[in-house]
Amino acid sequence: MSYKEKEIEKKYFSIGEVAKQLDVAASQIRFWEGEFDIINPRKNRNGKRQFTREDIEKVKLVYHLVKEKGYTLQGAKDKLKSGTQATKDTMDMLDTLKEVRSFLIDLKQKME
Repeated sequence: MSYKEKEIEKKYFSIGEVAKQLDVAASQIRFWEGEFDIINPRKNRNGKRQFTREDIEKVKLVYHLVKEKGYTLQGAKDKLKSGTQATKDTMDMLDTLKEVRSFLIDLKQKME
């Protein structure tokens, strides 16, 4: 594979891009950054946050606990302290189920 054929993978994302992915305000992510130690994106010389894919996964984890599961901030912090792997596994499973549901709905509409 030549150099030109290799797909360029983006390494850093702005807070706006992360906010758009989760459909939340950038201020919400900044707030969570102050509340949750696991959210710690690097900042460039201008102070702009640069989120890696790993950082985004951490934000998604907080989003899942607070927005989807209805945890309070303290409840989410306690849950994260007890370990994140089980929560990540549950979140991944829910994402997969949502994709399957979407696929089945599309399939049903095509068959009608």
